[in-house]
Formats: sequence, structure tokens, C-alpha cells
Amino acid sequence: MKKLFSILAISLLTVTISCDNRDDTTVVDNTAHAQVKDVTGTFTSGGGYKLTQPLSISNTTVVLVYRNVGTGNGAIWQQIPKTFYLDDNLSFPADRQLDYNFDFTTTDVQIRTEANFNQSTQMTNDEKSQFLVNQTFRIVLVPGVAGKTSTPVDYSDYNAVIKYFNINDKL
Repeated sequence: MKKLFSILAISLLTVTISCDNRDDTTVVDNTAHAQVKDVTGTFTSGGGYKLTQPLSISNTTVVLVYRNVGTGNGAIWQQIPKTFYLDDNLSFPADRQLDYNFDFTTTDVQIRTEANFNQSTQMTNDEKSQFLVNQTFRIVLVPGVAGKTSTPVDYSDYNAVIKYFNINDKL
């Protein structure tokens, strides 16, 4: 009987030791929720120089917006906000600045241009074509953690974000 009790005690002790639930490492895989969405549009005075994209996200989701600055078939994504300093033109004020910016809620993302001049009357046709007409933006939604202060990746580098969060960006 002593032998049986000793074997049972050792077995119970072994099971108890191997079932330690004090693991301090928590792995959260949020990559299934990361996604991209493209928006193409033209900024007009009638639209308030804004493009709005409806969405439904949590209040901890990180929203990143990039503008396609590539030509031809090559996409080159540049993070916004971004300021462009337009060339001086004798017909228009000097030191013209055009900004791309955005804001978001849990229900939409609004991308807009802002300028220190009148966009409808103080831009050349080439400038309008380059900055206002048929602009493509990529909205990147990545999971966020409330209260987390450090970022795991350089958000200004589109390719690094896509790689880090394992996002399929082939739309």
C-alpha cells in the first residue's frame, strides 16, 4: 500500500507541476483583422475637397492612409498627411501649400485637401490634374491595442506595414 501511495503522490505532483498556468507571455494574432481598401476620387469645390469612405471599425483600430504617387502601372504609396509646396506662378500667390490630410471615426474615413490659397481658382490645370483629379488612396486598417504607446513598425513605410501585419494588398 505504501508503494501505491508513493506512486500516486509522485504522479499527482508531476501533473501539478507540468500544469503551471503562470505563463506571462500572451500572443495575440490580430492579423486576420488587418485589411486594405482603395478609394479613388476627384477633389472638387462642390464636394468641399473631401472624399469620404464609409467603414465599420472598432475604436482601437489604427487607420493609416497612403496616396498613390506612382505613374503608369507602378504603385508607390506615400503616407498622408503630406504637404506639397507648389511652384510660384506670376498669376497666383507665392508660397502656395497644398496638404492632404484625413480624419476618421468608427464609421468612416474622410480624406481632404487643404490649402493656403483658393484651390478652385489659383491652381494651374497641370496642378489640378496632378493633385485633385482621379486621386487614389489606400486605407490600411490595422489592429490596435488600447493603452499601447509603442508602435511595432514604421507606419510611414507602406511595404513594412503590409509585411509586418501580413496584409494581402492585392485588390
